[in-house]
Amino acid sequence: MSKLTNKNDVKGIDAARETALKILYDINEKGAYSNISINRHFAASKLKEIDKAFATELVYGTIRWKLTIDWVIEKFSSVKLSRISPWIMNILRMGVYQTLFVDRVPETAACNESVKLAKKYGHTASSGYVNAILRNIARNKDKIEYPDKNRDVLRFLSIKHSHPEWMVKKWVDLFGIDFTEELLESNNEAPEITVRVNTLKTTRDELAENLKASGYEVENGRYVEQALIIKNPHSLIDMETFKKGYFQVQDESSMLVSRILDPKPGELVMDVCSAPGGKATHIAELMKNEGCVIARDIHEHKIKLINDAANRLGLDIVKTELFDAAIPDERYREKADKVLVDAPCTGLGIIRRKPDIKWERTEADITGIVRLQKKILRAASTYVKPGGALVYSTCTINPEENEEVIKDFVSSDSSFSLADVARYLPQSLRKADAVKGYIQLFPNVDKVDGFFIAKFIKKE
Repeated sequence: MSKLTNKNDVKGIDAARETALKILYDINEKGAYSNISINRHFAASKLKEIDKAFATELVYGTIRWKLTIDWVIEKFSSVKLSRISPWIMNILRMGVYQTLFVDRVPETAACNESVKLAKKYGHTASSGYVNAILRNIARNKDKIEYPDKNRDVLRFLSIKHSHPEWMVKKWVDLFGIDFTEELLESNNEAPEITVRVNTLKTTRDELAENLKASGYEVENGRYVEQALIIKNPHSLIDMETFKKGYFQVQDESSMLVSRILDPKPGELVMDVCSAPGGKATHIAELMKNEGCVIARDIHEHKIKLINDAANRLGLDIVKTELFDAAIPDERYREKADKVLVDAPCTGLGIIRRKPDIKWERTEADITGIVRLQKKILRAASTYVKPGGALVYSTCTINPEENEEVIKDFVSSDSSFSLADVARYLPQSLRKADAVKGYIQLFPNVDKVDGFFIAKFIKKE
């Protein structure tokens, strides 16, 4: 389908929806990262905060439910999806998302606004096609049939909950059908936004009162005393308290990593895969800004993110270095009291926060990622002093990247042994594996991002 030559003549297009469409086009057709594309388009727009929030919901919701949405479109379209232009396809997806998954948007509004977009981004017939499809779906949405769960449970779970079938199969094999369905449902829920209070500048109670005074709904975190859950997160990074370094946006599962590392004031701590700096700055706060945190990353632009975070939070013990974590650095051999390896991973534990991970990852990715994880862990282990600690963490729920990696490491290096992590955890998280030296968190069970954390101690 070709674009209209007079597309600028279309009047009354909703700016939030048009911005969301452009972002979806970037993501689905150009392979852009959702958060980067959102930030770029918002910076170039004049959208009000309420419109930014709506556009963000449209983007993440449409990405989250893309497989289900495409299944539905295919059921109602006389045109094969492969023949629909990318612009019209993304308009349809966004329209179907509003029709099926957003109760507060009237079906007529979802349809009419999609038609306007189709007039601008398609040819003459496009708007009629979009109108017919969306109205037909709206009329028949309660009659949509999904694959038969009893005949093909993997296909059913994949289509009904919008996850690639290879991923569903892997989880069903690991966790069973019921657990997997709960996990898929959890992945499709919008995540809570949690912030970490910078206790070097304020207290949790003081920050909570400040946020409430600014119109935020706030409650204490579930597991970490520095955590606050923000129920209506909007424009947090524009707040004066954020700019002054009173808090950092960070999920509680990520905060638990630094808790388990247990850094002390005056120590030398290395964070070998540090960007964007959430854990490194948390470590520095736990050290009361006394000692040294070496925060490394392989990308120069990510080093800037760490520096920006540390400067904003008022932490001057975080020293950044551009370095490849997979290469041993003899300068730091047995110099560090504590070392953190927050390893690159498939990210399958944070799908609810970054739904595009579902469509970016393939099962073939795992082998190469595991190889890199093992290489980084071995290199980082050389920095640990005798008696020092090494923590390995990922934001995935895949045992190949978690339990199997740490078991391989322990079996290949007798100088390290797993250490009981239960004492660093609240009672509600003291799972059976914690005494063995590691913990796996799940979004559907623990209501935080899916994280794996293991701790080793180097023999004296």
